[in-house]
Amino acid sequence: MEELQGKNAVVTGSGRGIGRGIALALARRGCNVVINYFRHREEAEQTAAEAEALGVRAPVVKAHVGKDEEMQALIEESVRALGGVDIFVGNAASGVLKPITEIDQKAWEWTININARSILVGVQAALPSMRARGWGRILTVTSIGSRRVFPEYGVVGVSKAAIEALTRYLAVELAPHNIIANCISPGVIITGALDFFPRKEEMIAYARQHTPVGRLATPEDVGEVAAWLCTDAARMIVGQTIEVDGGYNLLAF
Repeated sequence: MEELQGKNAVVTGSGRGIGRGIALALARRGCNVVINYFRHREEAEQTAAEAEALGVRAPVVKAHVGKDEEMQALIEESVRALGGVDIFVGNAASGVLKPITEIDQKAWEWTININARSILVGVQAALPSMRARGWGRILTVTSIGSRRVFPEYGVVGVSKAAIEALTRYLAVELAPHNIIANCISPGVIITGALDFFPRKEEMIAYARQHTPVGRLATPEDVGEVAAWLCTDAARMIVGQTIEVDGGYNLLAF
């Protein structure tokens, strides 16, 4: 499967979890992919090795995407390493899990900057390369918490809602240039990120019970959808938020 042969992608937070699933799905389709990490270098290098085993280039780049200068440097280094950027995937996420009324300015800025602002900065940095090539794909990653309320998820949910709105505005502005933007909303997926949730086991049990297909989605499931959205077969899907959750979001109770 080489629908993206020779394309170059940057996937933020791609050393593990959902980002890893997306990066490897792109690599299976012939896409070179920059593996970005901030704290877990060993996992990033392992992901890069798996991508390279598929016959693509996979440079590893450390960057704190919540800092504008580091996000811009990530794109610049990616262009130097691969010759350009065709696909930008804003996947990296963080956040402070507290009731929204207890969120202070530092927690607000940390969460919004990493989850939402980083995407705008990354897209702005990658646009010259995409425009020069006359082709580009932008993917963002949100969550059901952008529309539904979960305990202690307030500022993260706000940041996810911002990601969805940003994606729609990017989609309309950039589609005339053959640069297509969409958003993916995974369901409850078992990754290391869940370890920070105080009600982790309760969340997993509830999601398993209320997912119609009978199992939780995996990073690989998300990766397959993400990679397909980057192909020309999906070029008429523009500015949408695609649910990858086995039907979990459909049930009212």
